[in-house]
Amino acid sequence: MNGNGDKVIKLNVNRKDFEEIYFSGNQGSLFFSPTTKGKTITAIIVALVLFAVFCLKNNLSKENFGFFYFLSFLFLLCAVYLSVGINKVSRWKKQVNSYLKSLEDSNIYEIRFNNEIFNVNLNNQEELSKWEDFKEFDINDQFISLEGKYNYMFPKKSMSKGDYDLLKQTIKKSIKA
Repeated sequence: MNGNGDKVIKLNVNRKDFEEIYFSGNQGSLFFSPTTKGKTITAIIVALVLFAVFCLKNNLSKENFGFFYFLSFLFLLCAVYLSVGINKVSRWKKQVNSYLKSLEDSNIYEIRFNNEIFNVNLNNQEELSKWEDFKEFDINDQFISLEGKYNYMFPKKSMSKGDYDLLKQTIKKSIKA
């Protein structure tokens, strides 16, 4: 707490604390992230069926040969959807790693707040929000996340227990989600 009523929390940056949260649940996996897992499994199943039909194509009559082309088209469609998903996960992963690199290189990473405002200072690059700018928050045993004008995620491990509890109580009081 400083003279004008602002509370200040200095965050200790340990990249592993942030990675544990960002990449939990296979989030960073290109083929088995929540975004791509279903697409990967569907593409594999269609590929196996296509392979089986290809192996048995000599037994297919001319009338049933269209089924082989249909499966080929279906596999191509699955592959395109999967590649779009992989691209999305890859871009997200690159952005997260870039952000984590900026955190690692930081000299100052602190949160400053009072009853009206919430300010994040990362190497003198400040993002100022009013509490009403935040639309949603999530608080659990690993982290606090805020969504609104700016989005934030603060690992519990990056601050003292007292600071975490203070931030948690202030968020619950200040954000009407």
